[in-house]
Amino acid sequence: MTADLHCHTKLSDGAMGIDDLLVLAKRSGLTTIAITDHDCLAGTVRAKIIGERYGITVIPAVELSCTDQKRGKKAHLLCYYPDKPERLEGLCRRNSVLRKNNNRLMALKVAQRFPVTPDFIVKCASGSTNLYKQHIMRALLEAGYTTTIYGELYDQLFGRPAPEGVLIPTIYPTPQETLEEIHAAGGIAVLAHPGQYDNFELLDELIELGLDGVEVWHPANTPEQQELLKKTAKNHKLCMTGGTDFHGAYNVTPIRLGDYGPDEEAVAALASYKAKQRRKQKKLEAMAAAEK
Repeated sequence: MTADLHCHTKLSDGAMGIDDLLVLAKRSGLTTIAITDHDCLAGTVRAKIIGERYGITVIPAVELSCTDQKRGKKAHLLCYYPDKPERLEGLCRRNSVLRKNNNRLMALKVAQRFPVTPDFIVKCASGSTNLYKQHIMRALLEAGYTTTIYGELYDQLFGRPAPEGVLIPTIYPTPQETLEEIHAAGGIAVLAHPGQYDNFELLDELIELGLDGVEVWHPANTPEQQELLKKTAKNHKLCMTGGTDFHGAYNVTPIRLGDYGPDEEAVAALASYKAKQRRKQKKLEAMAAAEK
């Protein structure tokens, strides 16, 4: 693969900084990546500048958290190429506050069970714009209570809601609301990893609302699901994207940058779709101006 369109950095719940991620991308032979930090666009400009230094195209992107309240499931929407990223700042801020409030409460519960302080847990999130479950586990790893981020202890703490565990589910905006926000920002809306949260019914609903694409290639999508998603994308003329969902040391299973991703044709199709989207917008603006 020469592209990886789903990568995370320290700004959210990844383990690597932007600089190190792009060096790794270069040495891995990638030519295009998208940094899709959760509800965070803070690294977009920096990533583009550093990418140019290494000869890597960095597609501006963000992964937005949603809650499919109709089915009680999580969902994520990827936004690529937003023309007006500032239009997403409000949504990102609201999601970040929701996550931070709940995860701080979970950190307090963990600090009551183990001899780690909330301040130490926050230190383990240094460099991030938020606090994540991975950072809480990192604190417990540093304190000697586990040797892995994921595993038995993670499942005990976060696999069950309180009081059995410490999990406090976060209710984010609906996918439908998020889709509207992405389009208002002039972005391409892509449903992320449908196989991870079993979002296939949601996919059908979002297609009717104007969804632009679906993430076909992802570690959580089985080969059978990938074939189904390819067929769906072709039938509804959706963009096909993909990536490793790279988190570095915070990956659930061992995976290397670029192990999953779209081929050059799919990357080119995404860029072409964006170009058509911009031409259509300019035409609409010209027509509106002529009517005045």
